[in-house]
Amino acid sequence: MDIEKVLKKYVPMTETAFYILLSLSVPRHGYGIVKHVEDITNSRIILGSGTVYGTLTKMQKDGIITVFADEERKTVYEVTETGKTLITAEIKRLKELHQNALIYEGEFL
Repeated sequence: MDIEKVLKKYVPMTETAFYILLSLSVPRHGYGIVKHVEDITNSRIILGSGTVYGTLTKMQKDGIITVFADEERKTVYEVTETGKTLITAEIKRLKELHQNALIYEGEFL
C-alpha cells in the first residue's frame, strides 16, 4: 500500500494502534508489546491479545510492520519504512495538538 493511502487510512491513529506501533521502536513479540504498552502508560492501557494480534495482522497486511523473526513459537515484529513514516506523521500531529492545547487551555479554566 502506498504511503498516501496508509496515512489516509491510519491518521488520526487510534490510541491502541499508536501504542502498538510505538512499542515496535525495537522488534518485539505480541506479549512484549502488551507489557511495554502497560509499562509506558502506567497500566492505564492493558491490551488484550485479540486486540494486539488483530491490529498486528492489519498493520502487516498494510505494509506498516513485518515479521522480523519466528523464535520458539513467538513471532517478532518490526516497523517498516512505511510504518516509520506513519508514526512520524502521527507524532507530528500529536505535537501540534498538544501545543494548541497548551495555548488554549487557560480559556477553559
